[in-house]
Amino acid sequence: MVVMKMKFPFQKRVKLAQGLWLLSWCAAVAGAITFTLGCILKTELRRRAEAMDNGDVHIVPNTLMIVGLASLGINYFASKVCQDALDAARFSRWKNFLKPYFAVSCFFTVLMLLAVIMSFVMKGSLESSLKVGLKNGIRFYKDTDTPGRCFQKQNIDRLQIDFQCCGNNDHRDWFEVQWISNRYLDFSSKEVKDRIKSNVDGRYLLDGVPFSCCNPSSPRPCIQYQLTNNSAHYNYDYQTEELNIYLRGCREALLNYYMGLMNTIGAGVLSVFLLQGSVLVSLRFLQTSMEAVAGNENVEIETEGYLLERGVKETVMEYLNPVMAFFLLTNQVEEGSEAPAPA
Repeated sequence: MVVMKMKFPFQKRVKLAQGLWLLSWCAAVAGAITFTLGCILKTELRRRAEAMDNGDVHIVPNTLMIVGLASLGINYFASKVCQDALDAARFSRWKNFLKPYFAVSCFFTVLMLLAVIMSFVMKGSLESSLKVGLKNGIRFYKDTDTPGRCFQKQNIDRLQIDFQCCGNNDHRDWFEVQWISNRYLDFSSKEVKDRIKSNVDGRYLLDGVPFSCCNPSSPRPCIQYQLTNNSAHYNYDYQTEELNIYLRGCREALLNYYMGLMNTIGAGVLSVFLLQGSVLVSLRFLQTSMEAVAGNENVEIETEGYLLERGVKETVMEYLNPVMAFFLLTNQVEEGSEAPAPA
């Protein structure tokens, strides 16, 4: 059953070829933009790599860069086909290339759609990665003398200042770790000894936060130590949320930032996907309408074009069967080579 059959007079084919040529170059530019967006997202993710536990979320920018480059080649090919579309003799040389071209184009177009979907649904994976990454970042904040962690303090401080956040979930995360290195503690001091002895792990814990948690917008000088001790500060109540430090956790701040960035990019790439789909559909109509002209002396006759010669299922299987046959043959060859030789 033919899908979406349409009649194409000569003038309509001319307009289709001209419009498709322009559309293919617009899609090529959009492909370059998609590649650029993937590079931007990749760069932003790498900038905060110390706050993430794994790189699973990098699948989104990697996919965007791949489909962006593929889109350049796909649409350049489409523009060349359009240039020869009005000459039946020149158009016939593309006949053997169009079937594999559509297979490759459909694959990368679907991959582009998957990239759009992933940009909207990666929130859970990103949040879990940030949760563990920030927890480790706070834990190793003090290890400025440890190889591989020398810049951990600087990175966390810059992160909290840039995103106006404090801790993983909130500022209380700093109360649970020793974030001051032992080299800066006076172990002859009674206060230091008491604090170390007050917990079973022998860590120097205090109800304070690093300077990078201080909110410069607060009119009061920053209170970063003895945050839970109301008597240690004049006109101060810890229970009221009028602290002059950032109250938002860095996980929430980073999650909002990256999801906002990915959602914006996803919406843009979705429009590129629609544009790419329009190019493929238009080129398919142009191809099928020009096939009837081949071998005909009158090139200005009215022809019929269609999207699919058979149903969707039959068309998909037509492309999948050669691929499945190839893998099946490869598997049989490997099994034959592994069979033991007879004695």
